[in-house]
Order: sequence, then C-alpha cells, then structure tokens
Amino acid sequence: MNSVSDHLPFEVDLDLIRRLDRNGPRYTSYPTADRFVEAFGPDAYRSWAAKRNIGGIQRALSIYVHLPFCSTICYYCACNKIVTRNKSRGVEYLGYLEKEIALQAQLFSEDPRVEQMHWGGGTPTFFSTEQMRALFATLRRHFNFSPDGEYSIEIDPRTVDEKTIAALRAMGFNRLSLGVQDFDPDVQRAVNRLQSEAQTLAIIEAARQEGFLSVNVDLIYGLPKQNLTTFNRTLARVAVARPDRVAIYNYAHLPTRFKSQRRIHEADLPSPETKLKLLALAAQRLTEAGYVYIGMDHFALPEDSLAAAQRQGRLHRNFQGYSTHAECDLMALGVSAIGNIGPTYSQNHRALEDYYDSLERNELPIMRGMELSADDLLRRAVIQALMCHFSVSKEAVGISYLIDFDSYFTEEVAELREFEQQGLLELNDRWINVTPKGRMLIRNLCMVFDKYLRHAREVGRYSRVI
Repeated sequence: MNSVSDHLPFEVDLDLIRRLDRNGPRYTSYPTADRFVEAFGPDAYRSWAAKRNIGGIQRALSIYVHLPFCSTICYYCACNKIVTRNKSRGVEYLGYLEKEIALQAQLFSEDPRVEQMHWGGGTPTFFSTEQMRALFATLRRHFNFSPDGEYSIEIDPRTVDEKTIAALRAMGFNRLSLGVQDFDPDVQRAVNRLQSEAQTLAIIEAARQEGFLSVNVDLIYGLPKQNLTTFNRTLARVAVARPDRVAIYNYAHLPTRFKSQRRIHEADLPSPETKLKLLALAAQRLTEAGYVYIGMDHFALPEDSLAAAQRQGRLHRNFQGYSTHAECDLMALGVSAIGNIGPTYSQNHRALEDYYDSLERNELPIMRGMELSADDLLRRAVIQALMCHFSVSKEAVGISYLIDFDSYFTEEVAELREFEQQGLLELNDRWINVTPKGRMLIRNLCMVFDKYLRHAREVGRYSRVI
C-alpha cells in the first residue's frame, strides 16, 4: 500500500467509535489556533510576508475573506457571526475591509498571484450582488487572479435566486457551498432555519446551468428532532441532487459557549447512540450513491478535484477544511480570519471594534499568531499526511526533516501500537497506514503526534471526535 489513499471502502465500527470517542481538535492547523500568542503581531507578520519568496521559491496566494453578517440566526451555529438586518453595518464593514485589502496588497506587490479564494461567513450573500461585485473588483485591482484558479463562496439558498448565481459566476466564482443541514421541516423549525427543498434544488440546478465546477452541500447530524427515518429521507434527496461534495458535520451542543444554542431544547436532541447511527447511516447512503470518503466529515464524487487531489497525493488541509492547493500561502481578510504565511499563523481581531480600530490607525488588524518551531513543522507534516492520505512514509519524513522517525517519535509509536491492536492502523518499518476501520477516527490518531495534548487535561476545550 502506498502513501496515497486508494479509496478503499472505509468501515464504520460503532462499538469502536463509541469506545474511542473523545474531545479533540479538528486539525485545520497544527498547532491549533488556541496556541497562538499575542506577541506575534503586525510587525512579525510583515517580516514574514517580506521573506516569503526569498531563495527563488515562488508561492502563489490563497485568499480567505470573512464576511460575518447574517440576517437571521440559526440556533446551532458556532461561527463568528453578527446577526443583523441593518444593511448599513455591512456597508461600514466593506469600507474597512477595503482598507485591509490595500494594506495587505502592499506586502505582496512583488508577487500578487492568486490561485485560490474562498468567501465565508456568516453569510456572504447577506450582501447585495452589487456589493459583492465591487468587493471582487477591489481584490482584482490589487491581485492577479489565475484564470484556472479555484474561487469559491458560501451561500444561503434562502438569500439568492438564479440571477444571483449567474452574477456570482460572471464575477469569477467557480465553486459554491450551500448550507442545507437537514430537509426535515420539524428539524428546521427546531433550529430556526426554514429552507425548502425546492429552494435548495433550484440553486444547485442554477449553479450547474451557469457552469460552476463544483457544488458542495453541508449537512449536520445530531440536530434536535432528527431521527433515522427523517435523516434517511434528507440523504436520499441529497443523493438525487448529486452535489459534487458533501460535508456532514457533527453538531456540538455547547450552550455555555454559544448563546444561540440555549434556544435548543436538550430534550429534543438525539441520544448519543442515535447520533452514532445517524453518522453511520450518512456514510452508508453516500457510499452507496458513489461518493468516496475524503476524510473527517467530507465526501466527494470520484471525478471531483478534491478526490483527484487525494488520489494524486496533493490534498491539503487548512482553516477552510480540505483543499487542493497545498503550495499556497493563505492570506486572511476580515474580522477573526486566520492566515498562514510561510512557517507562521496569524489571526485578525475577533471583535469588530478592535478590527476597526486597527484599520483606523492604518495598522494590520492582527491580534495574535505564532511562528512554528522545527518540531511544530515536523509534527504538522505528519498530521497533514494522516488527515489527507491516511498514511505516513517514515522515510520521506525522515529525509525531509533530518530525523530517524522511530527514534524521534518513540513515545508516539508506542502509543500507535495500542491503536494497531484495535485494528485502526498497520505499522511497519517504513509506513504508518490507517485501516478502513481507522479512517473515521483519524483525529484520534493525529492527537498522538500533538505535543500540546500530552497532558489529558488539555482536551476538554475541544469538540467530540465523532
């Protein structure tokens, strides 16, 4: 077996998942964002941006734009969002965002090539077509967008129509992500997100008519009022619509951290046993419909670029999830957005007032970040390989980082032996290969290499693995 996942059937072993389910990071980065420090600020960021192409290494840019506004609140949501119907607040935000774009563009003027971009939120389609067109035009003035790049946007089907989809395609977007969560009306009422199946299917069809290269649908399991019968109907409808990608997220009920979740009645939540069965059902139905398991909570059709990237060993994981552009630096724009330039991470201010205050002073709105150590970079490479390809070449890691793998990771390899006995992986002198049974529990295996989690008390801050 080689280092690239060959899409072998994965197994959902409910007994094993039940025994091993625990709190843990999602590893959209390593180290995780809660390790960032305020000592890393605008000056450190500017310094690393200036060094990014030293030595003749040309790295294109990926851009993330955070647009935090929503007109209505979905009770389950744990995103950094601002719920308002006051459109003037959006106008003010775009003004400051334009300031940040100009400040960032100065740092990348020597090589402003962009190969990937994602707009997330909130709800980017909170803004009008004219506002979105103007924002995209501003970015185009400052950066050079590759004609064959990947440019995606998250949309709420309740906020758009066929004309909006056509306009987004004309701007240059070629990928869409739609929030669905569940088609069942009782579930939708329980989470305050009434969205008809007809609305959703019309938008998927419009995206196809306009030539979007990929359409992603988000679902959530573990929501109030969900049961196996109703969720099976939702999955059947999704399979018929046949989006290119499907993400199935675990609902983490944390009402003490997220105020909106207090409106969800805990008595309406499915039991832990039912929740596991919902996940197993989703995996079964999507596999039967021809989707391949990418990792974590993502599925894709075999012909989608995400599946192709995994087959070819090019799959990457960043703050937006799985990505096909591992070689890009990630520049983040907007309140709370997180970027990755060279061996560094940085995060913008999470409070709108602080974000605005920095830009009023013509200062980059960076709140915190970190410069990765040699050990961080090594462990990140191992975790990326596990998350994206379910295998690690000990020899490749050893050559790249000038270590003897088994000597450097003596404790970790010993811990992996225990997982091997449970059938989650296979170990030999050259490879760590995750078995089909271990793929759904990949976060558990990655946590073995997380030096920041060596103390058990650290895991309480994270969501459950399943």
